[in-house]
Amino acid sequence: MSEFLSSIGSPADIKRLSVPQLQELADEIRARLIQSVAKTGGHIGPNLGVVELTIAMHYVFDTPRDSFVFDVSHQAYVHKLLTGRESRFDTIRQPGGLNGFMLRTESEHDSFGAGHAGTALSAALGMAVARDLSGGDEHIVALAGDAAFTCGISYEALNNIAAQTKRLIVVLNDNEWSIDKNVGAIAAYFHKVVTHPQFTYLHERASGLIERFGGKAAKHVQRKAEESVKGLLGPAMLFEEFGLDYYGPIDGHDLPLLVKTFQFLKAQNKPVVLHAITQKGKGFQPALDKQKKFHGLGPYDPETGDTALAGQKTYSEVFAETLVKLANNDAKVVAITAAMPNGTALDLFRPAHPTRYFDVGIAEEHAVIFAAGLATKGYRPFCAIYSTFLQRAFDPIVHDVALQELPVVFCMDRGSLSGDDGPTHHGLFDISYLRAIPNLVHMVPKDEDELADMMQTALLHSGPSAIRYPRGTGPGHTPKAQPVALELGKAEVMEDGSDVAIFGLGALLPMAQSMAMQLRQLGLSVAVINPRFVKPLDRALVEHYGRTCGLLLTFEDHVLAGGFGSSVLEALSAAEVSTPLVRIGWPDQFIEHGKVEALREKYGISVEGALHLAQPYLAALLQERLATQ
Repeated sequence: MSEFLSSIGSPADIKRLSVPQLQELADEIRARLIQSVAKTGGHIGPNLGVVELTIAMHYVFDTPRDSFVFDVSHQAYVHKLLTGRESRFDTIRQPGGLNGFMLRTESEHDSFGAGHAGTALSAALGMAVARDLSGGDEHIVALAGDAAFTCGISYEALNNIAAQTKRLIVVLNDNEWSIDKNVGAIAAYFHKVVTHPQFTYLHERASGLIERFGGKAAKHVQRKAEESVKGLLGPAMLFEEFGLDYYGPIDGHDLPLLVKTFQFLKAQNKPVVLHAITQKGKGFQPALDKQKKFHGLGPYDPETGDTALAGQKTYSEVFAETLVKLANNDAKVVAITAAMPNGTALDLFRPAHPTRYFDVGIAEEHAVIFAAGLATKGYRPFCAIYSTFLQRAFDPIVHDVALQELPVVFCMDRGSLSGDDGPTHHGLFDISYLRAIPNLVHMVPKDEDELADMMQTALLHSGPSAIRYPRGTGPGHTPKAQPVALELGKAEVMEDGSDVAIFGLGALLPMAQSMAMQLRQLGLSVAVINPRFVKPLDRALVEHYGRTCGLLLTFEDHVLAGGFGSSVLEALSAAEVSTPLVRIGWPDQFIEHGKVEALREKYGISVEGALHLAQPYLAALLQERLATQ
């Protein structure tokens, strides 16, 4: 068997292959993806679905002169293999290795980095307008999945494309999935197009027509598509209403057809949309059978697709199971997710209360305002959204929820590092961006049982609240049969002391306890506090230990700027307490992908890092202790 992939050092090498050889290259790439991602974990399903699309794009266009913008960009593995990174591909998502998303600092071929959906059309339009202003003639191609069109940003871009540029290519990669099955009217519309009787006819005719007649045939396919599906939306096609010429739908795995079509679209001097039908997970049966699971996962068996058996329940699972309990007892409890039922574990809630489960698609702003509307009518919405994705809904949280003091609960999964996914997915900013908002309670549990109690606390609270919890498993403390509400704004003193007080927020409480143990061995009296509440902060307790102890320390799995430690510093300042405070948390920079423990060690988020920063103060305390003995 020929080995084309190993001979490709840049996209220029692809152009030396014949179109039949491209199919052999596609087969090699699929095999490489399945074998490599089996070891590293990653987004295998989406990448298996765009093999032919990506090859055809590189065959016809010329990056980095031409720019490819991938929506979300988790489906850029094939692009990485074809742009000089094949020899390093086994390092993807590994410490010091390739990023799992497009990254501008990684390659000149990565024109735009992204880890959230809905950005491709806006970014591509910006690039196209910049080209027009500069008098350039390069091509801009945006590859967006159908899930991106459940996202409002995509429509904001569509509204402007025809008015602001004369040349842009949008490829709609239609596979009916984001992470879970796509939902809503737009998803239903695309499904109608694909299942329309005329589609089979067009699919069978398109390849032969384009092969024989080139551009004339493409126009024929466009016209027949218009005739066959216009009736679905009324007077005009969806995209044509926005001023973009629509071509398709075509088979997104037919390489000769894709090459000919891209060659035709390359010559068009107008904004166009190519609708390509692809199969997520193509070429790997386990990924086809379990598309949700194989969207993104850890290492697996490349032959069977089997993964390691799940052990202890994750925070996400504990959240979902607790929400089921709350909903069992309260008919006003509802659950909302923004296209992440699997990631947030709300797929465990859905079968228990199907009429009170809402997946709104990739639309975080809508999710929050929708929740606000429900709350005005007496319902208690629990909005489960990753910390990093909730950033998109900051204004609705302020304007539509907090300002009106509505009892919406924001359950922020991945509130800390998201490890191998990297900076686009790390949830390191939510304390900072939520702490300044009036009327909002912010809680962080030390374990699974406390997470359940905080959910009960939020349910009984009359205003908005937020709970952040990390990815993966916790200490393993099984929640009580029925959760118990906590006293609002009251911290938990785990151990009392008079020399040093250590506040360990959430998942870093064990780190605080470990440091306390070491300090006690030196003869110091050490208090350990589980803060529980970032807001309202237990200011009385902070002031007490500030006046009692000679040193305070805070541990938080969050950026230091504006974080929990900052709130403690503010409380000490307001009380006019000058006791030194050492804050341990993430620095003012974006953190790369990697293993959580290794990254914590690198950035000093450890007992050793805390001891190093606290050493001058500890030395003074010990000297004072010796002087009094």
